[in-house]
Amino acid sequence: MTDRSPLSAAKSRPHLPKALLLAIIVVAQIAGSAQWFAGNAVTADLVTQWQLPQSFLAQVTLAVQLGFIVGTLIFAALSISDRLPARLVFLVSCLLAGSGTLALAALDHQPALFLVLRFATGFFIAGIYPVGMKLAASWFDKGLSIAMSLLVGALMVGTALPHLLRGFLATTPWQTVLIVVGLVSFAGGALLAATVPLGPYAKRGARFDPRAVIAAFKEPDFRRASLGYFGHMWELYALWAYFPVLIAAYLASKGLSAASAVATWSFMAIAAGAPTAVVGGWVAQKFGSAWVARGFLATSGLCCVSAPLIPLMPNWLFFAFLLAWGGACAADSPQLSTINAKSAPPAYLGSALTMVNSLGFSITLVSISMIGVLVTILPAQWAVLALAPGPLLGAWALRASRV
Repeated sequence: MTDRSPLSAAKSRPHLPKALLLAIIVVAQIAGSAQWFAGNAVTADLVTQWQLPQSFLAQVTLAVQLGFIVGTLIFAALSISDRLPARLVFLVSCLLAGSGTLALAALDHQPALFLVLRFATGFFIAGIYPVGMKLAASWFDKGLSIAMSLLVGALMVGTALPHLLRGFLATTPWQTVLIVVGLVSFAGGALLAATVPLGPYAKRGARFDPRAVIAAFKEPDFRRASLGYFGHMWELYALWAYFPVLIAAYLASKGLSAASAVATWSFMAIAAGAPTAVVGGWVAQKFGSAWVARGFLATSGLCCVSAPLIPLMPNWLFFAFLLAWGGACAADSPQLSTINAKSAPPAYLGSALTMVNSLGFSITLVSISMIGVLVTILPAQWAVLALAPGPLLGAWALRASRV
């Protein structure tokens, strides 16, 4: 019996309680998503030891983003998660993404190969995050929005995890962080593959059609949510990539310098979006996804506009500001996805969501490159001001949505 016959499978063998299945998927998602910023967590070490320019941070982030874009399109075009058991796809992707991270630890003054491996890891993350979402959706009908919020939160915690490890392992070689993160990916993939089959609500995806987004954009709410998502993506990954730079600049302005503090606070700023996303999921059930997403976008945009004031903030206010910004900048994502899923024409749902996702990640290539240039000529708090149009315009695009 394969995962492609979920109804029969669910009847023929016992499975764990839904809550435990969801918890396992969340843990596995954290483990797989940790590969995303594994390279970013050690970039400061590489810049010093390999004598690289500061722009290497942008290059590392761009490499993994580009890999994910290419991987997402290929996985969708070949219908890989429909043709093969989803948990097998997840396991193999975790093994390959984790192997790419482990291979980084073996490099010595090889920045070009470092970037190639980052691209490869991003490519295989396309078989982790979306497939984990598919598995969760296959087990939930009612309560799906909460499950999705938890999984988006898992992405944020996983993305932040390498920074936390760098903080705890600050006195060890940078290779240690990569080894731990790679092994975590192996464990997460194995855990999910051993325990989570495809559930009874699984739906086979329609044939991928890149033109579907044109048809979907004729639906007003889909168009509004997509524009909101594009604005969200303009800010999100560039901000996540440069949170460490922003934090280091602030600490330096106060006469403080501690690599462990930068890493720990980077983790907290990125991971702050996880509880906020879950709370947003609960609130959206009463007030609607558009209202919640618009609020988070507006809040994040105002944080961008306020960034030049960071040097004037006392320590407690800066770190509170950092948590508020990190919490708001990512928590709109599950609500924007919910609106798109509800408003896209059913016949084009999978293709339309894939294309919007790919376009959103393509936008991150531009904003990350832009901030990478700006931080070389401006203080970090002024450079990130350029991210403000994204969330503010995104909030404006959602003004008429009532979903």
